[in-house]
Amino acid sequence: MHKDLEKYEGKLPKKVLQEIEELCPVSKIKKVAEKAYQEYLNAKIDPGEAVGLVSAESIGEPGTQMTLDTFHYAGVSEMNVTMGLPRIIEILDGRKTLTTPMMEIFLKSPYNKGKDIKEIAMQIKETKLGELVSEYVLNIVDLKIELVLKLEKISALGLKVSDVAKSVEKGLKGASLKVEGDSISLKLKERDEKSLNELYKLKENVKEIYVQGIKDVSQVLPVKRKDEFIIITAGTNLKKVLELDFVDASRTTSNDIFEILSTLGVEAARQAIIDEVFKVIDAQGLNVDIRHIMLVADTMCASGEIKGITRYGVVSEKASVLARASFETPIKHIVNAALVGEVDKLNSVVENVMLNQVVPIGTGLTSISMKGKNKKE
Repeated sequence: MHKDLEKYEGKLPKKVLQEIEELCPVSKIKKVAEKAYQEYLNAKIDPGEAVGLVSAESIGEPGTQMTLDTFHYAGVSEMNVTMGLPRIIEILDGRKTLTTPMMEIFLKSPYNKGKDIKEIAMQIKETKLGELVSEYVLNIVDLKIELVLKLEKISALGLKVSDVAKSVEKGLKGASLKVEGDSISLKLKERDEKSLNELYKLKENVKEIYVQGIKDVSQVLPVKRKDEFIIITAGTNLKKVLELDFVDASRTTSNDIFEILSTLGVEAARQAIIDEVFKVIDAQGLNVDIRHIMLVADTMCASGEIKGITRYGVVSEKASVLARASFETPIKHIVNAALVGEVDKLNSVVENVMLNQVVPIGTGLTSISMKGKNKKE
């Protein structure tokens, strides 16, 4: 490390010191380090600052300007992206079921330059049997269904009729299978009074049989972003996508935070919350300091799991009975606390406001205690 930076060790973050050393001319390192240290001190929060309230105001106020819109990718019917306030609520409530789950898949070279991009996209997309059948011919007398296949589409996916037949056989119950040229014939094994009903059920069930691709990825769209191609998907299955050898695993992301938590861990999920919230706010043309969003993400992930900012999530874990009661269902919280003899230490803001006391922030953070005289004196 440069001698002019040594005195700032322990005072400035290591990353800042590294960046100064790498990016600054040697003659200016001392001046830049002094300036960076001053900026760092100015950026620090004062003791007693009500960071939670400031963050709530900073995110809540621009939130009132947000639209309730959905972005649609032209040319693909299922490719919608929830934006604006509904997406913010979805993230901060910690909802496990998303309105529009999606992934952004980054590719390794040479595929990110456009090589075989359509073929790769089709490998990722989940293909069901219904997409490969042009006609269903029902034989009610013999209780048979003939599936007339789309040969062009099958060959475009790099498959053969025999491959499709194997997938059908694997996903089929209660019927026998026979390949007849360019079509597949299915026949019910049992014959009874319900057989006709079963035949129609069979016809609907075969449409959903999985053939190839990654499950839950219903649509794919290759798009060019800056100077590289990426694949945007409707539906998400991050674990399986990261296993593909042509995928850049270090940059590929999903908008499902719980899937990121189960696949990559809580630190990645925390970063995903920050990125997703910031992306929505930025897309709306609003300006919120990222540190407010980081505080919210830290609060949601502090326990090692993702807890939404709801009465069942973060609020349920508050130590103060009065703080929990102030949010929702107050009688339930007070009765439950009374039953177990819970004590409220009055350490936070809300409970002190309720009792008309000085809140422990800012100047209210300090208290004066006087030492009594010793009796012997």
